[in-house]
Amino acid sequence: MTINLTRRQFGTAFAATGLATSFPSVFAQGSEIKLKYGTAFPADHPGTLRIKEAAEAIRKDTGGKVDLQVYPTSQLGSEPDMISQTRAGAIDFMSTAGTNLQTLVPTAGINGVAFAFKDYDTVWAAMDGDLGAHVRTALAKVNLHAFDKVLDNGYRNITSATRPIVTPADLKGFKIRVPGIPLWISMFKALGASPTAIPFGELYSSLQTKVVDGQENPLALIQSAKLYEVQKFCSLTGHTWDGHFIFGNAKKMQSLPREVQEALTKHLNAAALKQREDIARLNHDAQAQLTKLGIAFNKPDAAPFRDLLKSAGFYTEWKAKYGDEVWAKLEKYSGKLA
Repeated sequence: MTINLTRRQFGTAFAATGLATSFPSVFAQGSEIKLKYGTAFPADHPGTLRIKEAAEAIRKDTGGKVDLQVYPTSQLGSEPDMISQTRAGAIDFMSTAGTNLQTLVPTAGINGVAFAFKDYDTVWAAMDGDLGAHVRTALAKVNLHAFDKVLDNGYRNITSATRPIVTPADLKGFKIRVPGIPLWISMFKALGASPTAIPFGELYSSLQTKVVDGQENPLALIQSAKLYEVQKFCSLTGHTWDGHFIFGNAKKMQSLPREVQEALTKHLNAAALKQREDIARLNHDAQAQLTKLGIAFNKPDAAPFRDLLKSAGFYTEWKAKYGDEVWAKLEKYSGKLA
């Protein structure tokens, strides 16, 4: 599971927007269409609440005939399981990080390249533009229809029990927990750290027992997992950005009436745009709350980290793995990396 956020943080569900019935004739003699949507996001995460809001809008927009059933908190299986089920047609739609898709579509995780996006304006230009379009085209080749707009999981930042991370030298020999994603393990090795892949469910205890000295995650997750109880510093490295593609079984999508496809596209894309705004507010609130809870924040300069990765051959290695075509699309937004 990628994230685990609480009701206290996210509050009650958003009210669905009422929309006029647009397509009553499509279902004049038809039965209700039931569709399954799976996600690892918790029930109260904006990545779930906004999709539920979209489901209600889709129901109203189709005269009550389309029932998009949302299953949060990995109820339908782990993210790899749900990806397999979606490809097979057992699940109709889902969302997950591009890095979770890269074993199936290698370029899907390219947004996770270290220090590629200087800010959110750059993120959304890339993911709503040529870079995201390239990944969506690649996903289509493995029977996955990806919608145009991507959900925000946030920039990842480093926490530590021992010292703030100010320069790359502070990472030398630093024992840091990372997800089992080759791209990110490679990044921290190149930065001189000692990355260890540990499941998220074991993260708190690993920090508590000093198996690792630190970890990296978006701020809202650092707060919800109560990592402030076992960490003292948070360095706003923003070393990589993480987002969730919304996608479905392509054959299933194509089999639906055109008006249903349009309703799904309209409202799922709108949900992603609203969710991005939600996460921006939550990140701001999380930093303020974590400060009150005793976490000391600092903002390192990204340039020395990028320079070290470049000299260590990190960017050259991953350019070769991803290929020149998609790497050029990344550098259109990131600037020259390799």
